[in-house]
Amino acid sequence: MAKSKINEAQTSPASVPVFETSVAEAFRCGTIAIVGRPNVGKSTLLNHLIGQKVSITSKKAQTTRHRITGIFTDVCSQFLFLDTPGFQKTHENALNKILNRTVSQAAADADVLLFVTEALKFSELDEVVLKAIDKTTPTILVVNKIDRIEDKTRLMTFLQEMQARFTFAAIVPTSVKSAQTIVALKGAIRPLLPLAPAVYSGDEITDKSERFMASEFIREKVFRQLGDELPYSVSVVIEKYEQEGDLRRIFANIVVDKNSQKAILIGTKGERMKRIGTDARKDMETTFGGKVYLELFVKVKKGWADDHALLRQYGYE
Repeated sequence: MAKSKINEAQTSPASVPVFETSVAEAFRCGTIAIVGRPNVGKSTLLNHLIGQKVSITSKKAQTTRHRITGIFTDVCSQFLFLDTPGFQKTHENALNKILNRTVSQAAADADVLLFVTEALKFSELDEVVLKAIDKTTPTILVVNKIDRIEDKTRLMTFLQEMQARFTFAAIVPTSVKSAQTIVALKGAIRPLLPLAPAVYSGDEITDKSERFMASEFIREKVFRQLGDELPYSVSVVIEKYEQEGDLRRIFANIVVDKNSQKAILIGTKGERMKRIGTDARKDMETTFGGKVYLELFVKVKKGWADDHALLRQYGYE
């Protein structure tokens, strides 16, 4: 997918330091898996590392369900970031077992790992993820959301405690509100990447298709607008995707587990569905660079998150 402008992830060019690299410097290219427990900000971090929105975000745990590659290319390196679902142990259904395997596989495939944790918050689940990391893979500790910490001495203590837990290749405190910390993180990653040519062209930002991105934008709006009103078991299936010039016609099913959930999703006189469709369409038009005609439908598939045939049909296996 080629680059497009997305204001949410952009920062002022004047505020961003430039990499001190030379055209003659050897080119590096490699995969960087972003791992951690749910809700530490992995997907938001990825979007800012790329400079555009390639991964959906919400407050609901494991909003990310697929391994998504975000691509960032500069004059002498190409970063292939792998956004992964948040590793968790709460829901023991077939879907979540698949998502945890996705995390493990991405970590095994990566040249570098970013272990993301929230500043001053290291939980039992953080420990589970950290213990699962292969110590032979260079791992950078990303201490996220440092903008929320007023007492910086507490942050320094936390960093020292984390340093004692694991031999990290680097420790980088970050905040998506600070362009400098994002650039510093890229600077810490680059020397750990293998010497290799670029895999993708310089204008590509993800390996995912527009069809996939459309389904993700819809799912994001469902989670953001309904929050806790709708449980975790929601999926989106694109039934038809047609393009004529700059116009895309997209027909999608939002899959829920119960009839009562269908009523919640549609809302009074269909108002909720309309808002979800409008917000998703705006994201698509910004990302795809053209007009979108979007039609949404709701289907009830009881127990789909434990149905391996449906999970394969929906692209999870």
